[in-house]
Amino acid sequence: MPTVTEILDTMDYGPALESDAIARDWLAHGPFGHFINGQFTAPGALFDSRNPARDEVLAQVTQGTAQDVDAAVSAARAAFPAWSGLSGHARARHLYAIARQIQKRERLFAVLETLDNGKPLREARDIDVPLAVRHFYHHAGWAELGAEEFVGQGPHGVCGQIIPWNFPLLMLAWKIAPALAAGNTVVLKPAEYTPLTALLFAEICIEAGLPAGVVNIVTGDGTTGAALVAHSGVDKIAFTGSTNVGREIRRATAGSGKALTLELGGKSPFIVFADADLDAAVEGVVDAIWFNQGEVCCAGSRILVAEAVAAQFEAKLRARMDSLRVGEPLDKSTDIGAIVHPRQLARIRELVAQGQAAGGVLYQGRAPEGCFFPPALMVQVSPANPCVSEEIFGPVAVLMTFRTPEEAVELANTTRYGLAASIWSENLTLAMDIAARVKAGVVWINATNLFDANAPFGGMRESGFGREGARSGMGAYLRPMRIIAPAPAPGPLAPLPQAAPVSGLDRTHKLYIGGAQKRADAGQSYTVLVDGAVQGHAPLGSRKDIRNAVEAAHKASAWTAISGHQRAQVLYFLGENLAARADSLRAFAPLSEIEASIARAFYYAAWADKFDAHVHDTQSAHITLAMNEAFGVMGLVCGEEAPLLGFLSLVLPAIALGNRVVATPSQSRPLAALELAQVLACSDIPAGVINIVSGPVADLAQTLSGHDDVAALWCAQPALAELVARESAGNLKPVWQVPDPLGQGRSFLQAATQIKTIWVPYGA
Repeated sequence: MPTVTEILDTMDYGPALESDAIARDWLAHGPFGHFINGQFTAPGALFDSRNPARDEVLAQVTQGTAQDVDAAVSAARAAFPAWSGLSGHARARHLYAIARQIQKRERLFAVLETLDNGKPLREARDIDVPLAVRHFYHHAGWAELGAEEFVGQGPHGVCGQIIPWNFPLLMLAWKIAPALAAGNTVVLKPAEYTPLTALLFAEICIEAGLPAGVVNIVTGDGTTGAALVAHSGVDKIAFTGSTNVGREIRRATAGSGKALTLELGGKSPFIVFADADLDAAVEGVVDAIWFNQGEVCCAGSRILVAEAVAAQFEAKLRARMDSLRVGEPLDKSTDIGAIVHPRQLARIRELVAQGQAAGGVLYQGRAPEGCFFPPALMVQVSPANPCVSEEIFGPVAVLMTFRTPEEAVELANTTRYGLAASIWSENLTLAMDIAARVKAGVVWINATNLFDANAPFGGMRESGFGREGARSGMGAYLRPMRIIAPAPAPGPLAPLPQAAPVSGLDRTHKLYIGGAQKRADAGQSYTVLVDGAVQGHAPLGSRKDIRNAVEAAHKASAWTAISGHQRAQVLYFLGENLAARADSLRAFAPLSEIEASIARAFYYAAWADKFDAHVHDTQSAHITLAMNEAFGVMGLVCGEEAPLLGFLSLVLPAIALGNRVVATPSQSRPLAALELAQVLACSDIPAGVINIVSGPVADLAQTLSGHDDVAALWCAQPALAELVARESAGNLKPVWQVPDPLGQGRSFLQAATQIKTIWVPYGA
């Protein structure tokens, strides 16, 4: 025991262990079965849930089978009519009760989470549990307001939810709270390593009086999750986890009709400019990468520092790293706890070794023996170093330098991920400029790892799609209630000459790419037959034509940068020119459809400068902006209905909000869209903003779906739903199966944008 004098000399912390007695008492109730239909099942085949810090078995839980999943889905299905039939107020009272019951058991939840996961008690107590409670309170509000704020929408039905091991209780709250608020019932599978707080939550559901079957929890490994994803009785899948597993889920759900949201991995940049408060930025790094042992999907693991201050910043950072305490998670003085599992520790060590072999120089703090990894910083790395490109999911940061803001943005975006970014500068103009240019779903300015139930959270690119939290997160658990008539399938494609002649002077329709009419690369056309008569011939587009169109769309990036008002003027002018050329269009579409198309152009011109961002009420001393950001280049697979109106119903909302498009028109009747080439050319629409490639719609859709430079895809051909979802799994682009190919409204605008959440200091 050190003396007071020795303590004053070292200023070292003494032990401050939290008692785990109450959690041990609860664990004594095990072994645990599943929670199905309001009660726990008898334990089945068991596996261990371990304390990684002490290498001890905490409890034994049941390995879920396909039969267990089926029982849970059946219970959720049986409970759905009554639960969804409750008033919003009645559901709000249940969510409020859950929030209150968690608060009453907050210390038990915090200690159990720390034992099972290995995270420091301070983080579980001060971050995870309060945020979980916040989500249930927040979504009690959405339950109360849902009928008023989400008119014409209703719940999906049974939601299958799969959560990771890094924030077990918090991820549970992120998933279950909005699902229940919207009127869905739930089957949740917690992570294999960390199932215990989910099972404790099941007891809270009983205590709060939640009706049986509304929440069901099935424990197990990846095979259990796969059974849940594959179950035909599940209407929506929500998954948080690795990008590779997210790809498999996208492929597994392709064509099933299941709604899908994915929140996947990240390799987030932490950008420090020369004018930043370096001491504050150093503390930001501590929160960005050494919080939760670096086991954070949005961890700021790539530190990018202005060259002018890099040496000074690195010295401060290494000094701070040396002061971090790694050890017993229940000790309130611990900064970094245990890695969740020896397999994860082995992966961290393997990637660090690869980074060193590639030339990286590693600096490390200290850590005890066991399942611990010290805080680490790797320098002298290139963008190709594995520790720069791969998500480590451990307390390891890399440091690189830049000279100009442009170079900082280029380095920040040199990743396949796009989950989060952190920007440090005392120049707010510079910080906001970089925030707009970095490809990330969440951006923190002079802060990091801030979360709130009223702040949308989610990624871009291979970090997934969909948002959790706030209005958009609630909306992900709702669907339009309007029933749409089945869409017609495309007719056969006739590339050979036909016996029927073309009446009148022959017309030569071409593809429309980069603002000019182009012959199909294959040099082929096909006959367009309408009611048995030859209407004309359409170019037979191919993969090469799609590639050319995508390149042209990328060159038209200035369209995205102009104001909504400027885009509105162009769309009004397009409507004017549609009216002026109505006579020539009548050969390919009836007057009623032309008039509806003109009205559609005016409708989206009106929206172009009115689909506003939101300011969310989150934490004090911050403004949290939710910006509606264009995807960039979108692929549009138009339907067969009303070929002119159906084409413009997809193209107009996409370009109104700043996207550039590559559109495949109706396969059976493409000439109405191709005839628009002359209208578009004289409507001030910049070259490359709209590109039209006709031909075999399945082949063209497959090419668009797999194209890495197409950021999002809409499909109005139901027969191609499985194809486009499966083919898009490579780069995980969002795919919207258009419910009403001739419709209009806010849903089209929402599908044409992705939310970027920006946290800005305000009033601090």
